[in-house]
Amino acid sequence: MKRKKSAAARLFRRGPWENLATAVIAAGVFMLMQPFSLWAFGWSFSVILVGTVGFVIVSHFPK
Repeated sequence: MKRKKSAAARLFRRGPWENLATAVIAAGVFMLMQPFSLWAFGWSFSVILVGTVGFVIVSHFPK
């Protein structure tokens, strides 16, 4: 007998959220290394930090 998953269980799966957090970290690294925009360079640390904290939180979600 198969149990139905609740909407919250389907929404808070680890895989897609880890991918999103990794993409945010990658965007922050790109912002850090690009030579064109001082605005992007200035915000790069904040973006990397948000991605890292998001990844730590998401790593506690169920598989």
